[in-house]
Amino acid sequence: MQPKLLLDAHQINILLHRLACQLIENHNNFSNCVLIGLQPRGVMVLDRLNALLTNEYNIKQVQIGYLDITFFRDDFRRTEKPHAASSTQMNVSIEGKSIVFIDDVLYTGRSIRAALTAIESYGRPKSIELLTFIDRRFSRDLPIQPDYVGRQVDSLQHDKVSVQWKNDTQEDAVFLLKDRL
Repeated sequence: MQPKLLLDAHQINILLHRLACQLIENHNNFSNCVLIGLQPRGVMVLDRLNALLTNEYNIKQVQIGYLDITFFRDDFRRTEKPHAASSTQMNVSIEGKSIVFIDDVLYTGRSIRAALTAIESYGRPKSIELLTFIDRRFSRDLPIQPDYVGRQVDSLQHDKVSVQWKNDTQEDAVFLLKDRL
């Protein structure tokens, strides 16, 4: 079965602008907020949002970080293959600040649980919010819900949602890949 196109480049651009506006509404000038992209795919969403915030909405000095959660996952020892960690770049203090975790697809919630554990190594934030570009809302293993959602997608357990960015592929797109059971 062919992948089903869920979002094209134009729709993705609209969603990114809406998410940026929601962040501005809740965090004003971002002076007490840190946006943290979860490696590897959440960083791509973060980079796009950061570009919009600084270039389109004139927000100066958005504080950002990249957080790798590879070795904080509860399933990292469940496979034979060695895991390759991405780099963590946390060159900003999160102590007493509001942070927003950013990821591309929220599925079971396990990545976010790992991020909550990993962030403890960098201090104690005032609050933590979650922005996810795609929310697969009926697939949670853990009681984790996003504060900001680009789009909700209803899919079967074994289906896959693929977010593609033009810096990796030809263009921005989101596809639903159906499992052939």
